[in-house]
Amino acid sequence: MEYWNSTLGSGFILMGILNDSGSPELLCATITVLYMLALTSNGLLLLVITVDSRLHVPMYFLLGQLSLMDLLFPSVFTPKTLMDFLQSENMISFGGCALQMFLVLTLGGAEDLLLAFMAYDRYVAICHPLNYMVFMRPRVCWLMVATAWILAFLSALGHTLYTMHYPFCKVRKIRHLLCEIPPLLKLACADTSRYELLVYVTGVTFLLMPLSAIVASYALILCTVLHMPSNEGKQKALVTCSSHLTVVVMYYGAATFMYVLPSSLHNPRQDNIISLFYTVVTPALNPLIYSLRNQEVMGALRRVLGKYMLPTHCTF
Repeated sequence: MEYWNSTLGSGFILMGILNDSGSPELLCATITVLYMLALTSNGLLLLVITVDSRLHVPMYFLLGQLSLMDLLFPSVFTPKTLMDFLQSENMISFGGCALQMFLVLTLGGAEDLLLAFMAYDRYVAICHPLNYMVFMRPRVCWLMVATAWILAFLSALGHTLYTMHYPFCKVRKIRHLLCEIPPLLKLACADTSRYELLVYVTGVTFLLMPLSAIVASYALILCTVLHMPSNEGKQKALVTCSSHLTVVVMYYGAATFMYVLPSSLHNPRQDNIISLFYTVVTPALNPLIYSLRNQEVMGALRRVLGKYMLPTHCTF
C-alpha cells in the first residue's frame, strides 16, 4: 500500500458526521445550538464564579474549572466542523490534526479527573461536613486542579507524538468528526496492536478509574442521605445525585466506548454519533445540571448581571 509524506504539506480529509447524515442541515443546526448553549452557559458561569466573592469556595472553584474546560472543549473543533460544512471544505493539515488531537486529549483527560475530584468534594461536604474546610482547604483544591491539568497534558503530548509518528497510507480520509486516536490508527500503514494496548491502559486510567471513584462517592453520599430525617432533604438530594450521575454516565460511557473498547467493535457512523456526546452534548448540559439549578449560583448571576448590565441610574 502507498504511503504519503506528512512533511510535504499534505493533510487529511475529515469525513465527519455531517457528511454521513441523511439530513445534514438539521444536524448542523442542532450542533450549532448545542455549541452556543455550551459557550453561553459556561461563559456566564465562569464569569459569575470569578467575579462574585461569595462563590470563592472549593465547590465553586472546581465548578469554575469544569466550566472553563467545557467552554474550550467543543471550541477545539466545532467552529471548523461547521465552517467546513458550509463551505464544502473538509481538509485539515497534518499539523492542524495533531494540534486538534492534543487539545481534545488534554481537555478531555483533565475533565475526566476533575469530575472525580468534584465527586470527592461532594462526598466530603455531605458525609463529613465538620471537616470540610480541612479536607478541602485551598492548597488541596489547587493540587487537585493542577494534577488534572498536568497529567492530562503529559498524556496528551505523549499520545499525540506517538500517534502522528506512524506512516499513514495514501488514503487520507478520516471518517470521523475530528482527529482522534482510534480513527487515525485505522489509516496507519504499520502494526498498531501494541500501541492500542497502551491506549486501552490510558483509557482505563483516565476513564474507568475516575468513574469508579465517582460511583463510590455517590454510593456513600446516598447512604448518608437515606439516614436524613427530612423527607424533603432526601428527595432533593436524590434528584441532584441522579441528575449528576446521568450526565457522568453519558460522558464516561461515550468516551469509554471510543477509547477502551477494541477496534473490532467500532464503525465510523456509530463512532461519530457517540463522540458528539462527550464533545458537544455534555459540555452543554454540565452547567445546567451542576450549577444553574443552584440557588446560590442563580443569586450570584442576578447580582452580576444587575451590576454590570443594567443602567447605572436604575435604583432598587
